[in-house]
Amino acid sequence: MAVPLIQQVRVGAYVLKQWVKGTARYPLVLMLEPLFRCNLACPGCGKIDYEDGILNKRLSARECLAAVDECGAPVVSIPGGEPLLHKEIKEIVEGIISRKKFVYLCTNALLLEKRLHLFKPTPYLTLSVHLDGLESHHDRAVDQDGVFQKAVSAIREAKRLGFRVNVNCTLFDQMTVEETTEFFDFAVHDLGVEGITVSPGYAYERAPNQDHFLNRKKTKKLFRDVFRRGKGKNWRFSQSSLFLDFLAGNQTYKCTPWGNPTRNIFGWQRPCYLLSEGYAPSFQALMDETDWASYGTGNYEKCADCMVHCGYEPTAVTDTIKHPLKALKLFLMGIETDEPMAEEISLENQRPAEYIFESVVQSAASDLSIAGKDLDQERGHAA
Repeated sequence: MAVPLIQQVRVGAYVLKQWVKGTARYPLVLMLEPLFRCNLACPGCGKIDYEDGILNKRLSARECLAAVDECGAPVVSIPGGEPLLHKEIKEIVEGIISRKKFVYLCTNALLLEKRLHLFKPTPYLTLSVHLDGLESHHDRAVDQDGVFQKAVSAIREAKRLGFRVNVNCTLFDQMTVEETTEFFDFAVHDLGVEGITVSPGYAYERAPNQDHFLNRKKTKKLFRDVFRRGKGKNWRFSQSSLFLDFLAGNQTYKCTPWGNPTRNIFGWQRPCYLLSEGYAPSFQALMDETDWASYGTGNYEKCADCMVHCGYEPTAVTDTIKHPLKALKLFLMGIETDEPMAEEISLENQRPAEYIFESVVQSAASDLSIAGKDLDQERGHAA
């Protein structure tokens, strides 16, 4: 099962409770980034291009668990950077699980086999391994030979030990329909992973390679063609059926970025995991003070082509709870791949992009440096 039954029940109950209470905005998945440092330098990544002073910073286990408590989301995803480089990753994962939260520990798997002894198999922990395709494609995507084979070896060992394993796959425009379907077959039927998390590549402002990101038209065509070929193959996805239906162009959804709030070394990131346009000092400040109406497809140029799960999966999950018969029909009938696509959101009134990443990071880094000096002084006085 792509998502454990206990997780489906608890997350569903949580979302239903928020809906009944009339809560307009609530977190579904906390994106917890304890570090930006990575042992790969993927050309499509916009998360690791910082100076060493920032890459060497870490959120402590105490800070991570405080963020989990502050946010209250039922699911915590731990991306990076590479989380397995963090010296307290065992304590972070154990602390989250002790709170009965579901953890998705993201990793490129280069260190996974060496670190498996740190963790215990449980329905509350899923190892989410980054694979962008079969060997030649994945190694090219991460710009290093041999990574695919190391990841596959780690997945097989993790499965042998009883861990839940998910494959996290980002599709770029050089990935063909044939390659994608072959990779999905391999992941589900050969590796035997519990599920696949799939997303179109988002054009990070600082990503070294800007040539292969998908726009909305290409995304919808690619996923329609893939799902058409996938009929009857029993692929398992760790995402809602309505989100996958959205990727195939059958739903007109608006982004709900507050559903996947991000906490990293700079603070609570505005407005989402993908865009960095400011930081809030607390989760409540993020929710209350962010001008959410300024973001999303149709509202902001940077969001025009985005169809990534961190913005639209919460929308799809809420739609599932509100319209269970619609979700059931999709489950029974499958994703439509031939009828006309749903109406697209107009971009006519979107505001132009503001390229403020550098100034935002400089300001956040300065605040981080000041906070670090204050903490060092406090420790000195305490000693």
